[in-house]
Amino acid sequence: MNSENHQRFLARGSQRDKGLAVFTSGGDSQGMNAAVRACVRMAIYLGCKAYFIREGYQGMVDGGDCIQEANWASVSSIIHRGGTIIGSARCQDFRERAGRLKAANNLVQRGITNLVVIGGDGSLTGANLFRQEWSSLLDELAKNSTITAEQRNKYNVLHIVGLVGSIDNDFCGTDMTIGTDTALHRIIEAIDAIASTAYSHQRTFIMEVMGRHCGYLAISAAIATEADFMLIPEEPVELLWQDRLCKKLEQERSAGQRLNIVIVAEGAMDREGHPITAEDVRKVIDERLKHDARITVLGHVQRGGNPSAFDRVLACRMGAEATLALMEATSESLPVVISLDGNQTVRVPLMECVERTQAVAKAMKERRWADAVKLRGRSFERNLETYKMLTRLKPPKECFDENGKPIEGYRLAVMHIGAPACGMNAAVRSFVRNAIYRGDVVYGVNDGIEGLIAGNVRELGWSDVSGWVGQGGAFLGTKRTLPEGKFKEIAARLKEFRIQGLLIIGGFESYHAAGQISDQRDNYPEFCIPIVVVPSTISNNVPGTEFSLGCDTGLNEITEICDRIRQSAQGTKRRVFVIETMGGYCGYLATLAGLAGGADAAYIYEEKFSIKDLQQDVYHMASKMAEGVSRGLILRNEKASENYTTDFIYRLYSEEGKGLFTCRMNILGHMQQGGSPTPFDRNMGTKMAAKCVDWLATQIKNNIDANGVVNCKSNDTATLLGIVSRQYRFSPLVDLIGETNFDQRIPKKQWWLRLRPLLRILAKHDSAYEEEGMYITVEEECDTDAVA
Repeated sequence: MNSENHQRFLARGSQRDKGLAVFTSGGDSQGMNAAVRACVRMAIYLGCKAYFIREGYQGMVDGGDCIQEANWASVSSIIHRGGTIIGSARCQDFRERAGRLKAANNLVQRGITNLVVIGGDGSLTGANLFRQEWSSLLDELAKNSTITAEQRNKYNVLHIVGLVGSIDNDFCGTDMTIGTDTALHRIIEAIDAIASTAYSHQRTFIMEVMGRHCGYLAISAAIATEADFMLIPEEPVELLWQDRLCKKLEQERSAGQRLNIVIVAEGAMDREGHPITAEDVRKVIDERLKHDARITVLGHVQRGGNPSAFDRVLACRMGAEATLALMEATSESLPVVISLDGNQTVRVPLMECVERTQAVAKAMKERRWADAVKLRGRSFERNLETYKMLTRLKPPKECFDENGKPIEGYRLAVMHIGAPACGMNAAVRSFVRNAIYRGDVVYGVNDGIEGLIAGNVRELGWSDVSGWVGQGGAFLGTKRTLPEGKFKEIAARLKEFRIQGLLIIGGFESYHAAGQISDQRDNYPEFCIPIVVVPSTISNNVPGTEFSLGCDTGLNEITEICDRIRQSAQGTKRRVFVIETMGGYCGYLATLAGLAGGADAAYIYEEKFSIKDLQQDVYHMASKMAEGVSRGLILRNEKASENYTTDFIYRLYSEEGKGLFTCRMNILGHMQQGGSPTPFDRNMGTKMAAKCVDWLATQIKNNIDANGVVNCKSNDTATLLGIVSRQYRFSPLVDLIGETNFDQRIPKKQWWLRLRPLLRILAKHDSAYEEEGMYITVEEECDTDAVA
């Protein structure tokens, strides 16, 4: 144990005789149960007593059975459930000091001085007031002899950590709140279902989504569903919004579109502050356009259903971090809220975030709309900009000749190389429309390198990509063929179509192929064009990015399938499922699905394991079953080990579990590549492709001669666009070579490996801790992994 970890360990040890309680407050959101589970299990892991406070602040005031000690079994089989199993309620009593006095007494009697508050900004503000009054509340209780002087001294400090559970994503200081991603899933599922009937009857559907004070759901849903018009509170429409709405819908119908979608946030209004309802929109469409317009109010459907994989993983990470923050707190520590910054969970001063959130409301009240949008954060701004780009009323007139045909700008091409992945079609649509708006010509290459060589290339128009966003697979077609040995034929086709810029969307093969082409620039002038790769693979095994297009959809498919598989055994005797996931040598899917599904173990190539490890895991499984757990889940990445195959692990568990549990094996196969793209993949593909258009245009402009010949030879003109630390980053392909393990086709460093210790901790039964002799920290396990 290094000195820093030793100090942190001692700091935690000093609080292990004090209890930790978790409660949910305000409106419920999907993922709260996963957060509760993580808080409790991390507390048990660290040797701290954990409690539930049922019914939020009301339960804290009422005390009694509303405050219950939690154990490992208390949070079993809840990670997949929506809502909150410990209940949530509005509490008027807690708003008064008398109510807070009762709450303080109830906590002291149980030795609770650490609180995890899962709720919105109102709940967190109330918790901070409670913390500020804590000392005076204890003084009053001691004066009234309700508590002893010893209790007053022992429990003199209350520590608070907040987790934001809100489907609106209306809390400043975090990229995403718990429940937002799942709410988006519910919205796009409803719109996708409605789109088919609307298309059949040439209807316009007006969808009202939640968001009384925040338009995040409306914006994200609008991008993910190709909505034609959107109304949100942060950027109210002009007073004559009716004219613009009708003009937009008429344009789309005249272009051959059979359906229109208008999304209205429930807090939508115009520039004068007048509310705009879905009924207002329907009347305008009905009276002016005579369209068959229907309203669908999604309401609490958005709060329902099982949480998405993203929300489960987010809640697990936030819940565990909240417990760690409480165990490390000192008497001088200020309350914090656990936030998501890129792919990292961070601690941010609670009241700083609350004040920023309140500043948005103030800016909107004062009609400082631009400030309100900026205060919402970079993600909100990016989404709004992207939506505006894709829903312009019409491309500029100067981009067309007198016959309405585009005036030729740059000549760009888009193609796929590798396996299909959800999000590819959304990226192509965004690329085509943004390029056409600029006046460029876009060629779609069908079937990758083979299609290019065969001349299977066609110009793509604005309407050619309508309806692509919500479709899985790859409409352009894709193959894994690499260009090596075919450079001459490829160069000939690029010359024939006078391609000046190339976008390749695909997996590891696309990254490899782009590198091979750019390496041949000295031999083939046709390759001296800007080339950009957008990584798209469910395996998430491409260097230069933390997330690839399709990996979120693949993860959700695995998580949903695992839920169904376990549900299939409901009512039977104890059973363990051994499930094989895709991913090649990359264990991303197995690890994240393990966290999201509450797996007992996940075996991957990057983390070596032996027969001893397998035997130990079987022992732990047996001990859980003996304690009353009825379901077990084991995940294995398809290439985790050459010898410890899925069948071997299944047989091992079957043999060793005789008398305790039965075992079943499932190989998920290509189901993981199917399905409809998630909101995350739709939006990411849309935004990345838009950035690629701008990047290609800039590179061509900087490297083109008077004859229209592009001559790009510098390394920074062959790049990969990825997401790194919240930022979209173009990384030269040559710079990524040193970061790549080409034999196993994975990056040498992968951020998600840091989640492996959390997976083990949340999966471990408390009886197994006794074997360790002492508790170790998450950081120590991470250090061990790093050395290994």
